[in-house]
Amino acid sequence: MINSRLAVSVHILALIATHPDQALSSEYIAGSVNTNPVVIRRLTGLLRHAGLLKTVAGKTGATLTKDPAAITLLMVYRAVEPKETLFSMHEHPNPACPVGRNIQSTLDDTFVRAQQALEAELEAETLSDVIHRLAIAR
Repeated sequence: MINSRLAVSVHILALIATHPDQALSSEYIAGSVNTNPVVIRRLTGLLRHAGLLKTVAGKTGATLTKDPAAITLLMVYRAVEPKETLFSMHEHPNPACPVGRNIQSTLDDTFVRAQQALEAELEAETLSDVIHRLAIAR
């Protein structure tokens, strides 16, 4: 299972975007996400480091640095996910086994295409798209 950092980060950004005049605390956001405020603060820090959020020391709340239509889910993904590729091979397959010897080269192209497809889909989706669908779901 892929971890939930991306989904939680989009949740954070959507809350901030839909409450632009409110200084949402990490406790408030954590209540919406149903997680610990420390998780929210950690992800908020990554989003701030990536230039998607702005915070002021000693002041509650964060603001978006860009319009929601200018924030792609790929930007969020790259801000909060480790820099490794999505798919990795197990280490040290048995070179004496014909499958073990060739499995990595056999799967490399497939894994690269899958990563590219994921990134293309995330690039095509914006925070504004997410917010629009959230409004319809209400």
